Amino acid sequence: QAQLVESGGGLVQAGNSLRLSCAASGRTFSSYAMAWFRQAPGKEREFVARIRWSGGNTYYADSVKGRFTISVDNAKNTVYLQMNSLKPEDTAVYYCAAGVGTYYYTRAAYSYWGQGTQVTVSS
Repeated sequence: QAQLVESGGGLVQAGNSLRLSCAASGRTFSSYAMAWFRQAPGKEREFVARIRWSGGNTYYADSVKGRFTISVDNAKNTVYLQMNSLKPEDTAVYYCAAGVGTYYYTRAAYSYWGQGTQVTVSS
């Protein structure tokens, strides 16, 4: 059964860094794009970053561009999100997703989702 499992969330102070991991298993995701979304309390789930398993075609939300980096490790079937210079407004549950949809910044483009990992940034 296809599964995406996130880890690496936690509580950090503003300005610090965290690295999230997403381990993919249960099927071959090589033809899928992988993405990170996040959802803050009372807000819609929003796109953060996207990548292909080749390591190319990376896209970022404007709000994280220059601070976050998405990457893949094919040998480990794992996708990472390196988050630097964290801000309180980055506080959210972060979700990993896999999909083949055209509009990479929309939830509808992804058919597999992880359970989420909480990131809390204190000021």
